[in-house]
This record gives sequence, structure tokens and C-alpha cells, in this order.
Amino acid sequence: MTQTIDPAMIARMAELTVRTGLNLQEGQNLILSANVEALPLVRQVVAAAYRAGAGHVSTMLSDDQVTLARYENANDASFDVAPNWLYNGMAAAYADGTARLAILSENPMLLAQQDPAKVSRAGKANSKAYKPAGQHISNFEINWSIVSYPGLAWAKQMFPDLEDDAAVSRLADAIFAASRVDNADPVAAWAEHNAALRARTKWLNAQRFSALHYTGPGTDLTIGLADDHLWAGGSAPAKNGVVCNPNIPTEEVFTTPHAQRVEGVVRASKPLAHQGNLIENIEVRFENGRIVDSKTTAGQTVFQNLIATDEGAARLGEVALVPHSSPISQSGLLFYNTLFDENAASHIALGQCYSECIKDGGKLTEDEIAAKGGNSSLIHVDWMIGSGETDIDGITASGVRVPVFRRGEWA
Repeated sequence: MTQTIDPAMIARMAELTVRTGLNLQEGQNLILSANVEALPLVRQVVAAAYRAGAGHVSTMLSDDQVTLARYENANDASFDVAPNWLYNGMAAAYADGTARLAILSENPMLLAQQDPAKVSRAGKANSKAYKPAGQHISNFEINWSIVSYPGLAWAKQMFPDLEDDAAVSRLADAIFAASRVDNADPVAAWAEHNAALRARTKWLNAQRFSALHYTGPGTDLTIGLADDHLWAGGSAPAKNGVVCNPNIPTEEVFTTPHAQRVEGVVRASKPLAHQGNLIENIEVRFENGRIVDSKTTAGQTVFQNLIATDEGAARLGEVALVPHSSPISQSGLLFYNTLFDENAASHIALGQCYSECIKDGGKLTEDEIAAKGGNSSLIHVDWMIGSGETDIDGITASGVRVPVFRRGEWA
């Protein structure tokens, strides 16, 4: 399938990933995970990493058929088991300063025909085992990044009417455009984009809003913001001092909501692809920060299992602002992949908060973060609530309302 993807673009994507996504440092080690379909990009990233002075690059490859083999053959107890040894090793590597890269290319609907209870159990066991490693990521202790590569099944999900090669080519073009790799100088293009996102976060941080109020079709939602919250977006310094871009692409600015202060109703503006299932037309009602009522037109069981993962799974851990005019939104494509779809619309995330978005968050205990409104959970799942009809007001501590978004755009 590689012949349908321009090798020069793959090489540029790899350079951008190492230089801008990770900003890999001389002597730094790297853990890289990817699907076997993404090997053309994996090989280029590994080469670029060593050219940048990497110490050692460890690659972990997955395969769709191997993943399905478990669901088709394993005994029931298998779905409560996860490779703790692997995640403990990853946690130790992160503690030692190793960088992290994930390359996404998997079939977003891979598990759609599998037993939702088994999918949920396996996901919960994996999340629980991964938490010691994941905390190094959510606390932004190391430089990390996520990028994408066009897998065939993913491409066919997006472009079902096209032949295989044409579908992969279309997805490749969309990924490269969203990632600014089709620009004459992708690294310079990202520097300019990061500066624009920093200007937005600077304005939001100066406002010190107590809450955001969203209105739109099916939505009348007030999201309290965590005490001492900080807005972030684009590139930022990890606690190891390395400035990286955790998501390529990204169009969002985001912060930590107050897990106890969310009230009202909200309707999703796009479907959510989660654990190989499509959850459509999500509508929920929040009281005292918690989802107390929910309905969907597809994937209801999956969504119910998701928000029942633990106490924090039915509360918010992130709120993010994305203008309706973002390039991914304007492409008109639904990617069935949160990395892309979350950058087409303002969104919220259920579950774990990012402590980096609370002042001095890296120095606070979990209890201190919770006291400021930060949420704790095994999950972190984004879903899209913004559209061209969304209005957002910032509300100050004294109750003054300041326009933030009007009809989906910065006010």
C-alpha cells in the first residue's frame, strides 16, 4: 500500500514528528508504538530519531488480526488481564526520561462486532495496569507526541466508495494537510501555528474565568473551571524542560474544568469512535459535575460502560476550544479518530484531568489537585460538542459575562 503514499511526504512527516512533535534530545531514549501497517513511517521515524542523536529507540508493534485473535479465542478470564510487567517497564523508562511516541493507523471499528462487555473489561484492565505509566504522560513529565499514518481499514471507513489504493491516498492527503506536512516548510508552519495558539491561551489566562457557558442546539451547559486553572495549547515545555507538540495535528486550547461544578445539558456535534464502536448523538445531563442522565442513538451500552468505569468517568477532566473554521472542520471529513475529530470542534473529555493545567500542578498531591476541582479516573475520552451554531460566554468570579465564541468562532 506504500506505493499510493508519497515517500517524500512520509519522510517529511517523520522529520516533523521527531523535531517538532517530540523535539527529541541528544542521548534521549524513545518508546514508539504503532500498528504494523504504519511500518513505512516507523522506519523513517526511527532513522530520523537516530539522526537527531537518540540513545535507543524501542518499537512496539500491534496488529489487527492479533488483537482480534484474543476476542475470538480467549477464555472469559482473559479479559480482566493486562500486561502489568510491560507498563511497569514503561513507567520506569519514563521516570528515567525516555520520550514517548504513538503512531495511530488502526481500524477505528475493529472491535465493533465484539462483545461490548468484553471490550469494556479489557479496556478497564488495560487502563488500570497502564496508570503508573500514564501518569507520567498526564502530568507532562516527559516530552511525548501522537501522530498518524493512513491504514487501509481506517481509509475504507472514511471513503467506502473508493478503491483501496484511492481511499488510502485520500486519507494520506488529509493527514498530511491537517498535520501541515504539505507546507513548503512544515517546521516553520508549526512554529507560526504554535505562536497563534499561545496568543489565545495568553488572553484566556488573563481573563481568569470562573466558568464557561455553552449554548447551541440541544445544549445549555455551564462548566465551572478548576481553581488556579491554566489554559494550554500547541507546543509547551514538559517538566523535563523539553518543548514538544503532544498532538499533531492540534487546533485546540484547553484547560481543566472543575469536576464538581458542571450543570446542564449538552448534545454531541459529532459521533465518538471508542474501542471499535461508534457512539452517535450523545446527549447527557450534568448535575453537580456528574452525568445523571444520558442517551445515544447508537452505542448506548458502550457509552454506559464507559461512564461506569469509575467515579471520575462520569465527570469532566478537560474542556477545549476549537473554532468551527479549523482546517479539519472545513475539510468536512469525519475521521472516526479522536486525534483528528477533536480538532474539528470544541470538545469536552470525560475522566482524568491534566495536572499541567493547574498552577503548580506538578508539585501537588492527587488530593490537592482534587481540592482545586481536578478529576481523577482511569479513562480520558474526548467528545465533540461544538459547531457553527455554538455560543460560549466566559463568566468571571463576579458574574460578568464575556463573549468567547459566537457562532462557532472566536468572538
